[in-house]
Amino acid sequence: MLSAAQTQLKKVFLVFVTGMLLTIWGLRAFIWDRLREDLVYNRMDVTTAEATDIIVVTPFDVILLQVKIGLVVGVLVSLPALVWVSRDSLRQRGYWPSSAIPRWKLWSFGTVIFLLFLGGVAYAYFLFFPIMFEFLAANAVQAGFKPTWSIVMWTEFIFFLALSFGVAAQLPLLMSATARAGIVPYGTYRDKWRYAVVGIFVFGAMFSPPDPFTQVMWGVPLVVLYGISLGITKLAVLSQQAGEQVSTKAVARDRWNLLAGTFLLAVAGVYLYLLEGGIGATNDVLAAVGSRYRVLIQPADLTAFGLSQSATAALVGVVVAVPVTGLALFYLRIKELEQTTRAQAAAAAETAAEGEAVDEGSTTAGQPAEIDIGAMSAPALKAANVEAFVELSEERAVDYAQQAIDEENPEKAQVILDRLDEAEEYEAQKQQEQKQEQAEEEEENFVASTAAGIVDPFTEDETTEDDIGGYYYDIQFILDSLTSKAIWLVGTFMVVLAGSFMWLYTGGIGQVREIFFRNMPEELVEEPEIVVLHPVEALIFMLKFSTLLAAVSIFPILLYFAWPAIEKRGLSTGDRNVLLWWGGSLFVALIVGTALGFLYIAPTILSLLAADVVNSNMIIAYRISSFGWLVIYLTVGVGVLAMIPITMVLFHHGNIVRYRRMRESWRGVVLALFAAAGFLSPSGIWTMFLVAIPASFAYGIGLGMLWMYTRIGRRVPRRWVDTAE
Repeated sequence: MLSAAQTQLKKVFLVFVTGMLLTIWGLRAFIWDRLREDLVYNRMDVTTAEATDIIVVTPFDVILLQVKIGLVVGVLVSLPALVWVSRDSLRQRGYWPSSAIPRWKLWSFGTVIFLLFLGGVAYAYFLFFPIMFEFLAANAVQAGFKPTWSIVMWTEFIFFLALSFGVAAQLPLLMSATARAGIVPYGTYRDKWRYAVVGIFVFGAMFSPPDPFTQVMWGVPLVVLYGISLGITKLAVLSQQAGEQVSTKAVARDRWNLLAGTFLLAVAGVYLYLLEGGIGATNDVLAAVGSRYRVLIQPADLTAFGLSQSATAALVGVVVAVPVTGLALFYLRIKELEQTTRAQAAAAAETAAEGEAVDEGSTTAGQPAEIDIGAMSAPALKAANVEAFVELSEERAVDYAQQAIDEENPEKAQVILDRLDEAEEYEAQKQQEQKQEQAEEEEENFVASTAAGIVDPFTEDETTEDDIGGYYYDIQFILDSLTSKAIWLVGTFMVVLAGSFMWLYTGGIGQVREIFFRNMPEELVEEPEIVVLHPVEALIFMLKFSTLLAAVSIFPILLYFAWPAIEKRGLSTGDRNVLLWWGGSLFVALIVGTALGFLYIAPTILSLLAADVVNSNMIIAYRISSFGWLVIYLTVGVGVLAMIPITMVLFHHGNIVRYRRMRESWRGVVLALFAAAGFLSPSGIWTMFLVAIPASFAYGIGLGMLWMYTRIGRRVPRRWVDTAE
């Protein structure tokens, strides 16, 4: 492409530069203001609008963002020019559409893609974004946060969500095109609609905010679009069949009176609507339902190209009547197709019955003896089952084709030969499937025998802790034992996740914030401001915290249910009831540690950290994602740190994990703590150290406590133990 277009690359480059510069100029001149007004401020109440700001975080945010957007737009507008100047090279390599495809079909296909994309983006811009931003800003203000959205994050959020809506809007075209091409039959789309609905909501969960409100706004329109797409797909398939079996010219010639009447009625309807009060009635209905939208065109405005109002209204009526008449013609073609199909089916059934009466030796339905190929018409042969042609020999098929040619029916001759080819492909495919099934059975037998040989060395008697294969089978055995208890684990997880998220979502996070700042020493720092830089940052924080809380809640239950399998595999011989004590102590330690950190430790530390900032007359505006996790580490983290040595003592006492094993594995435990801290803590190496180092220190305290515990146990006389027993 580049080689063929090198003499005209200057023109392509000029298109690219023009698109980029116009985009940057448009953003600076009016686009930013228009976006803020349309998407943020128009629907908000006064309090929420005053609290919401679009800010820049670094000095280069705006200029770099404008250049990035300009580059993207420049590339998009220059691609068609590059393809056009390279068309000769593409045609030589077979990538250019052949001349057999009409130009109007290509242009129609491209126009439909553009209009569908534009419709999806329009829904996002005029309905989804204004309602969603109003909701997100109001939720942040209610929780006591200030929605100061970064212009980079806000713009990227708008761009990707609008792009996802535009891509999702291609669903009707995708379904109809794949159905017409035979890639995915219409029946599959119709029968698998439940999976489609689930897929739509899963796809929406990846692109839209996690709250139920925006999920519904995302998913419900797409589900409705899927239903509309089913109808369009069915019409597309019927149109394809009608094009193959029904002549459009013949239908138009036979039904010209209906088509002419439809055209005249459409013109008259548009004319009366524009000039006889239709616009006023529409505006009255919009006002009655409380909508702020109105039809702005009035009868007095209907003048174009020097024409009168009546002439302009009639011209608009003609423009509308043309596609309406096209739809009527399409409907008449479908009706004609239905009649033709019924006639062909009746003829095929009658011919099959006659063939069955003639051939008394044939008893299997669908065999060639049951159909009279010589007497059947070409459409009836097309409608017959392919299995009826499987045993038809090539010589016999050629005889039937020659007979059809002699009868001056070349279409029937071609159909006979085509059905013979289809029957051969069908038979070859069946043989291939049989071979594949046989190969799969042999492979399964081989895998089963090989697996049996692998499992033999890893029996309970021979498996060691250093044996990787043994660990694999142990884990698989434990997971299999949890299958019957999965409902309890999943149920507990979902209840804790949904309950904690809904509590935070409905105002709980605002209550926590108020109580927290109430306990901060007033003489050290004034109350800081909590800001959100991303529109869904507060919701994402709530969801992450709720997920973490749900995971912690099911961990003791998971171990309790898995304990019989752990004992059976010989991984531990401890007391299962210790897990109940451990779960209770975990709950108590988290509650006590969280209360201690929430009321005293976290407020004091944050006040000390902010004291120098206040003394320097700086404004404190903490980001919710950083501030929230810091508070969690200073509150819930205190309980978790206290739980580490308690867990070690309980596990040693219950003979679940002995002290010697904990002491020998301290290096692996420290590495695991650093890895977990890097995964769970916010971005940044310092926060990883702030989490991992105290956790490692708590593990060391636990080892010290166990050393003292074992020393005291050794010094207790045996007779005291016997007496106690």
